Amino acid sequence: MMDYHWQNKVDTRIARIFNTYGPRMAVGDGRVASNFIVQALRGQKLTIYGDGSQTRCFCYVDDLIDGLVRLMQYTGPDAAEPVNIGSTEERSMNDLVACLGEIMGRKLEVERLPLPENDPVRRRPDITRAAHRLQWRPRTGLLDGLRKTVDYFREHLRGAAQA
Repeated sequence: MMDYHWQNKVDTRIARIFNTYGPRMAVGDGRVASNFIVQALRGQKLTIYGDGSQTRCFCYVDDLIDGLVRLMQYTGPDAAEPVNIGSTEERSMNDLVACLGEIMGRKLEVERLPLPENDPVRRRPDITRAAHRLQWRPRTGLLDGLRKTVDYFREHLRGAAQA
């Protein structure tokens, strides 16, 4: 993208998106948030790889879209440089399970499998550029976003079962 920008003098934007979740995710997309929610709604054990202490930062889809729109509208001289869009609030997989249990009003059972060889133990984006250039930060707390996502999947799975 940067080569194309430099060679052709084209106005470009590069967004690096981190762990977005929310309504309209695909049931089997393989992302941890949707996997856990679907497993919990189906009454299955939640699959945790390793001891569950590895962290991720989860950004609600509405916040992501706000960041992308702001990035597209940004016109500064550094507009072509990559910008990370995501949350910086680190949560362990064990924390994510506890949040979902709180939302669902029950203790969720887990199945632990070996941690994949190249799975990072920590992922946290640096959103300094987004904060300074775009005046952007995610606003939706994890529990609020998860509630909306659980509601979506509950209805989606109910509708799929009736079809």
